[in-house]
This record gives sequence, C-alpha cells and structure tokens, in this order.
Amino acid sequence: MVKIFIVDDNAMIRAHLRAVLEKPGKWAVIGEAENGRRAVEKVRERAPDVTVMDFIMPEMNGLEAAWQISKDEPHAPILMVTSDPSRQLEEEAKKVGIRGLCSKSDVRCLLKAVEIVLRGGTYFQFGLASA
Repeated sequence: MVKIFIVDDNAMIRAHLRAVLEKPGKWAVIGEAENGRRAVEKVRERAPDVTVMDFIMPEMNGLEAAWQISKDEPHAPILMVTSDPSRQLEEEAKKVGIRGLCSKSDVRCLLKAVEIVLRGGTYFQFGLASA
C-alpha cells in the first residue's frame, strides 16, 4: 500500500486531493497538514511514500517546507501542486529537492506525476519527465 501525505491550507482542496489520490487497495492518504510548519512535523512522524504539497500556505510555504523535509530526509519524494504553475516555480522547486510540480486542477497530471515520483523519477510540466 502506497502511503500519501497531503499538505494544503484549504480543507476543500485537501478533500479533493484525497478523493483523487486514494485508490482502494493501492494508495492511501495517511495524513494531512494545513501549513508547511505542520507538514514538516507530521511528515517526519508518518514517513509517507510521497508528499503532495501546495506552494502558497501560511506559516511556511511549500518550498520552505520541502527544503526542511529534504534536508532531514533527502530521498523523501515531494510533489508540489499549485494553482499557477510556472517555469520559475519549477526551477525553485528543483533547487529544494521537489521531484515534481503540476497544477492542482489537472487530475491526469497529478496522477501521472505521483506514479512517476513513486518510481524514483521526476515530473515537471515545463521540463521533461524522467522515469
């Protein structure tokens, strides 16, 4: 069973991501956090197989939280989701150890990115995916 952790400051978005990502018998959402600071704490505790994290959040944004998580656990796969993906954000995400970036609203992108990241690859909308 693949363990997924979701981080987003909007409870409705977290519920949407959970609905999209949970696959009975295959993928399970094992926890959620509403900001980057809580994500850093909870990801350490729960050790998910992949963390799906928003970019813009209170207390600590997704880039800062991903940097903290990656510093402690360099191989922890993190996929960033955002309402407004861009090349600039993609480059910043790569610098802090994020393995993929896609739009929150693109369900196919999200599912494909999670699959690729779980296999050890990277998935960036503006760059090339690598499996």
